Amino acid sequence: MDHSAHPAVAMGLSGLVLAAVVPGVVRLTRYSPLWRRSSVPAVVALPLLVVLHAWVVLGDPLRLPPPGGALPAETALVVAAVLFWLPVLAGTRHRLSDPGRCLYLFLAAPLLDLPAVGVVAAGRPAEGLAMIVGMLPVGIAAAAVTWSWANREERSAAVLPPDGGAYVP
Repeated sequence: MDHSAHPAVAMGLSGLVLAAVVPGVVRLTRYSPLWRRSSVPAVVALPLLVVLHAWVVLGDPLRLPPPGGALPAETALVVAAVLFWLPVLAGTRHRLSDPGRCLYLFLAAPLLDLPAVGVVAAGRPAEGLAMIVGMLPVGIAAAAVTWSWANREERSAAVLPPDGGAYVP
């Protein structure tokens, strides 16, 4: 990811786009027929984003940049991010259950931060930390999904009678 002018700002913005802008757009358009046609299972979407993100973020420090430069790489990352967020936010056949969404996001957050740790280790701490900060919305989304799920479970448990719903004539 070659961002010559302000590499730390570019890395932070890249992370923010993947972790906040893309899910915001997906959430606003969650019932779009496009998402139903283009969604993939979570077991495909998560590794795709993790591997592509690692390649793009670590490409410069490892001297293995993606072909074509930053624009095609960032475009591919945005597409992978859309596919990543669809099982969490969109109304598709691949939508995850509440526990699945929690696990998916809590697993994704550290996996997406590992390349940024590599950037820090490669001697570019400002860039790596900017990417980690930019990706914080993934962890926040994981916490929000968990909180929402817990509240739904609590509300549904409160509706049942104290005896667990057993019918007593």
